[in-house]
Amino acid sequence: MAKSDVFFTTFKATTQENLLKKLHRLMKTAGFEGIDFTDKYAAIKIHFGEYGNLAFLRPNYARVVADYVKELGGKPFLTDCNTLYVGSRKNALDHMDTAYMNGFSPLQTGCHVIIADGLKGSDEQLVPINLEYVKEAKIGQAIMDADVVISLTHFKGHEEAGFGGAIKNLGMGSGSRAGKMEQHCDGKPYVNEELCIGCGSCSRICAHGAPIIEKGKAHIDESRCVGCGRCLAVCPKNAVKPVFQDSVKLLNYKMAEYAYAVCKDRPCFHVTLICDVSPNCDCHAENDIPIIPDVGMLASFDPVALDQACADLCNQMPVISGSHLDEQIKEHGHEDHDHDHFHMNHPDTEWQSCLEHAQKIGLGSREYELHRI
Repeated sequence: MAKSDVFFTTFKATTQENLLKKLHRLMKTAGFEGIDFTDKYAAIKIHFGEYGNLAFLRPNYARVVADYVKELGGKPFLTDCNTLYVGSRKNALDHMDTAYMNGFSPLQTGCHVIIADGLKGSDEQLVPINLEYVKEAKIGQAIMDADVVISLTHFKGHEEAGFGGAIKNLGMGSGSRAGKMEQHCDGKPYVNEELCIGCGSCSRICAHGAPIIEKGKAHIDESRCVGCGRCLAVCPKNAVKPVFQDSVKLLNYKMAEYAYAVCKDRPCFHVTLICDVSPNCDCHAENDIPIIPDVGMLASFDPVALDQACADLCNQMPVISGSHLDEQIKEHGHEDHDHDHFHMNHPDTEWQSCLEHAQKIGLGSREYELHRI
């Protein structure tokens, strides 16, 4: 397989070129202007950050991308899908409130925020891909309605995937609530009866009669459940829970196939910033100190090559003293993990399987040529 081009620049700035101008130059050099944006809807897929987390990308970077799209005649919007878990982004209203509180307002970014899978996480498009693990990916409708997809990713550690890069931003991040359930587990939720008040919200929202109220408590009839996840969204006590039981490798395989569903048959461009590399996902309502120093900004048409290049650059960096990674190394020893920072950061994870599978299904190539600008 031919090597893919990945373009890289550090965060070193000058009095003539600040970081925002440098990001624009990086994108231009990587071929961004080769995409036809004229009168096209461009989805800028980003993570707005859980409320309380401060490691997410600054909205100033999103402004650069949005303005560049408009400069080329396109119609950009920032987007993400609702979360599967309880938090500040579980429904579209809370999600948009969180985005605005974290600075992603139209005044700051120059474009609107659209929560791709709608109010309750059920606005989705079934995308036939017929791959090994996913036959029909459940993708947020607004993302599928876009003519062009741009991933703008904060590279960081992750407690399940190993790291969060472009593929995770696209695959897991673009899945509707049902799509996230399919990637994480077998898609069948359960009810914590201690929290359940028997209100019937879950049974009223279900089109298949799976939630059943008996003796003042709900339970899920798995033979009727299709795994849509709507009951999770409407439960006022968060008593309905997903079952996380797939292996980390299977999670990575499904995530790669979902990213394939998002990218296929339309122009896609990917930008990743390696800064504030927290040990955990930006979905946490907190962020620990970074595990490595800031590295730089990267851009490519190939999300697989981009993630591989990001991982390689990160693994060349020194470990920050006092970080979670530093504590893990002192406790376990780095030699057991071939100096793989992300495996050492969360030893139960295995990120390489995602890139191996992504290459296998044709999403991109792990072989790359790094162009430093």
